[in-house]
Amino acid sequence: MDRRSLLRMTASTVVGVAMPPGNPARGAGPGPEMTALSEYMSAAGGRPLPVDTTEHAKHHVLDTLASMISGSELLPGQAAQRYLRAHGAKGSATIVATALSAAPGDAALANGVMAHADETDDSHNASRSHPGCAVVPAALAVGEELGVDGARFLRAVTLGYDVGTRVVMAMGGAAFSYETSLATHSIAGVFGAAAAAACIANLDPQQMRWVLDYTAQQSSGIRAWRRDTDHIEKAFVFGGMPARSGVTSALLVRSGWNGIDDIFSGADNFFLSYAPKARPQSLIEKLGERYEIEQTDIKKWTVGSPIQGPLDAIEKLRAEHPFDADEVENVAVRLAPSVAEVVDNRDMPDICLQHMIAVMLLDKTVSFRAAHDKSRMTDPVVQHQRSKVNLLRDDELSKALPVRIAVVEIRLTHGSRLSERVSAVRGTPRNPMSRAEVMAKAHDLIAPVLGSERSRQLIGGIYSIEGMTDIRALRGLLQRV
Repeated sequence: MDRRSLLRMTASTVVGVAMPPGNPARGAGPGPEMTALSEYMSAAGGRPLPVDTTEHAKHHVLDTLASMISGSELLPGQAAQRYLRAHGAKGSATIVATALSAAPGDAALANGVMAHADETDDSHNASRSHPGCAVVPAALAVGEELGVDGARFLRAVTLGYDVGTRVVMAMGGAAFSYETSLATHSIAGVFGAAAAAACIANLDPQQMRWVLDYTAQQSSGIRAWRRDTDHIEKAFVFGGMPARSGVTSALLVRSGWNGIDDIFSGADNFFLSYAPKARPQSLIEKLGERYEIEQTDIKKWTVGSPIQGPLDAIEKLRAEHPFDADEVENVAVRLAPSVAEVVDNRDMPDICLQHMIAVMLLDKTVSFRAAHDKSRMTDPVVQHQRSKVNLLRDDELSKALPVRIAVVEIRLTHGSRLSERVSAVRGTPRNPMSRAEVMAKAHDLIAPVLGSERSRQLIGGIYSIEGMTDIRALRGLLQRV
């Protein structure tokens, strides 16, 4: 035997040991959950939505676009634009509220960061995620790349909410979020963004399975974002990173890449790696019956989710028993301990409960501007009101989670005691905002940036989006002149 034959035999032996028999990309084939999920995802783009679901989808698209537009002028939005100007790839995808354009991945990154530049965007309680800030930018970027119509865009967004949130709920949902250092916001975001982008791209079931595979490989994010004081890293973790990664998964597979058939089962699968106690069957539970976009909150107040209930409570108490800030002796806010931790004396105004309560006492409302005015955190007048606020961790309220109950007790200087318990915050599925309220919030966010007339046109365009033959028509309404 010569040297070449020996080397060839040795190489064949090594390959035989290292590689399992059969096609390594296909493995044992998809399990029942993956089969059902991938088939549902592939058909979603052509499946009409129920009337009520369509209305909810329009609300959330509008709310997210408005969040992008207002977020374009905040620190994270400015950071995203600096990145694009310095390093962004060229392309035709819209960068909202700017005159910039970029390739789909970079556009999704920038728009995702702007969508969560503050606490304005929507949130899904059961999965501890903010779906819109990743799903809508991903759908918009790929939708513009491929020139899809408005109906498919709306269905793709709805699918993104269904898939991303279900992945986290399969991992354990709210309970999982309290047990791990992983960022459920980015996990739900990346799977939601990928599903929406893949729906836009009209991929078949096999390709959908590969998209989920590449998405699992890109799933990342840890709760260190809580130490971020400028909201830039948080905006990247919640919106920009998952939107970009989801777009990447869809476009890689669309270009011909393959992968393994089922990243949710088999050796070294996603759930074994991240959440060994996961229930994979939750991925398809009531799929096509329960639309998660209908279970997603739209915030009335542009502040962190745990602060919504306390602000609702003060607004209601004040309407029933008018009082001024100087008449307040103290305010006690009771929240579940894990909920209180998120908003307890934070450095950012819009996620600092004590500061936002002080602003509410003084202003009798909390405007977008007030929620982002960091200078007021050192204002002696505000600090005086803040000193009256006590955030109490109430273990009893943990029993209701994932429903976040808030109890507010106000003692006035003349001796009166006022109390309000909020278990259904305005904008949640049990206490939803009307179309008029969603439109009013959007206009307040859009008009200062793009002008009142453009704001009205954009709002009208979203509520008639089914008639849009090419989603690129939104560009003229989304960008600065």
